[in-house]
Amino acid sequence: MKPIRIGLLGCGTVGGGVVKLLRRNAAMLAARLGTRVELAGVADRSLEPDASQGLTADLITRDSEGLVTRADIDVVVELFGGLEPAQSLILKAFAAGKDVVTANKALLAEHGDRIFKAAAKSGRFVGFEASVGGGIPIIRTLREALAGDRQRAVYGIVNGTCNYILSTMTETGGEFSDVLAQAQRSGLAEADPTLDVGGHDAAHKLALLVTLAFGAALKPSQVHTEGITRITLQDLAYAREFGFTVKLLAIAKGDDGAIEARVHPTMVPSRHLLASVGGAYNAIYIQGEALGATMYFGLGAGEMPTATAVVADILEIARMRLAGATEASDHALGYPYSAIKPAKVKPIDRIACEYYLRFMAEDKPGVLGRIASVLGRHKISIASMIQQERAPQVSVPVVMRTHESQERDLKLALAEIRRRKIVKAEPVFIRIEERL
Repeated sequence: MKPIRIGLLGCGTVGGGVVKLLRRNAAMLAARLGTRVELAGVADRSLEPDASQGLTADLITRDSEGLVTRADIDVVVELFGGLEPAQSLILKAFAAGKDVVTANKALLAEHGDRIFKAAAKSGRFVGFEASVGGGIPIIRTLREALAGDRQRAVYGIVNGTCNYILSTMTETGGEFSDVLAQAQRSGLAEADPTLDVGGHDAAHKLALLVTLAFGAALKPSQVHTEGITRITLQDLAYAREFGFTVKLLAIAKGDDGAIEARVHPTMVPSRHLLASVGGAYNAIYIQGEALGATMYFGLGAGEMPTATAVVADILEIARMRLAGATEASDHALGYPYSAIKPAKVKPIDRIACEYYLRFMAEDKPGVLGRIASVLGRHKISIASMIQQERAPQVSVPVVMRTHESQERDLKLALAEIRRRKIVKAEPVFIRIEERL
C-alpha cells in the first residue's frame, strides 16, 4: 500500500518526541496499519540535521507553507504552538486536501470555530488529542467511549505546573515563590509562568472539554478564571484541618441548559481520588448520568506523553485514509460541526457551593459575633469554625466553613465586612466541592 506521509511543523520538545516515536515504532505502526508511516518533511527555523534521529538535510525545510501544500504530504502535524502562523498554515493544509493533527490548545480554544468549520467544509479531519491532558486519551474518550451517555460534570486537574506547585507546597511547606522557582529550574514551569499559574492554560483546555462533553461552543473569555498565586501555606494547613486538599480545578457542569465553566483553586475532600493526584500529573474526573463517575489519569505534558497522543491521532487519520474515505468524518468534536451552538454560560455570581473563609480579626470580644451577624444577614450559614487561641498579637485568623450558599450573597457579605472595617485584612475565600 501507499505509505502515509507526514509533514511536521515544529521540532521542539513534542516534535522531537514525535520523530523518535515514528522512528522507534516504525515496524509496529506498519503492522497496525498494513503500510508505512513516513516522515516526509520537517519545517523548523533552527533545526539542524541529526543522523542519529534520522533527520537528514533533505527532510528539513524553512518553508512551512511549501511543506503543507506539497502534493506528497497526507497529514500535517502542527506543533509550532501560538496563534500565528499556526492558524494560517492549518487552513492552507485543509485547502490543499490534507488532514491535520495539532496539540495547539490555545489556537483551538480561541479560534476553534474557524478551524473546525474549515475542516468540515473541506472534508478533512483535525486530530487534537494532545491539546488536553498530554498523553491522557480524554478527547477520544469523550468523543467516542462516553458518547452514549449524558455528561453531568467534568472536573479537571489539567495544568501540571500548578498541580506540582500546590502538591509541593502541601507536602513540604515551601512558599509559593520558592516552589515556583524550583519548578522553573527543573523545567516544569516556563520562565514566564503567567499562563499557567494564572489559570489561563487550564481555561483553554476547559473550553475544549465543554464542547466535547456538552456539545456547546465556549470561548476562554467566558470561563471564570482565577490562578493560584494567592494561595498561602496558612490556607493549605487549614484545608487539612477541615479534611480538604487544595487543587486548581477546571470545572464544567450542565445546569438546565446553562453551563457552569470556571477555573479556580478548589478544596476537594482529601479522601477523594483527585486529592491524591500529585506532582505534574493530570486527571479528569467525569460524572455521567448513566455510567456514573470515571477518572482518567496520567502525565499531562512532556515530550513522550504528548508525542504519544499526536501519533495516536496520526494512526486514526491513516486508518480513515486507508479505508478509502474520500472525505473525513465531520465529528472531530463528537458532534457535526453545524450542531454545535454557543454555550449559555451561568454567571459566577449565580453558582452555589460551600466556601472556606479566613478573616484576620482583631483579638477582642465581639468581633466574631459581628462577622457572623453580617454573614447571617446575607444568608451565609456557618457549618464549622477554627479559631486560634488568644495570643498577644494584633490580629488572629478566624477560619470558617460555610454551608452551601450563592456566590453573589457571599461577595455582598464580604464587601460589607470590609466596608465596616470589622477585619484587618482582605478576607480570603476558597470554593469547596464536597460532592464530587
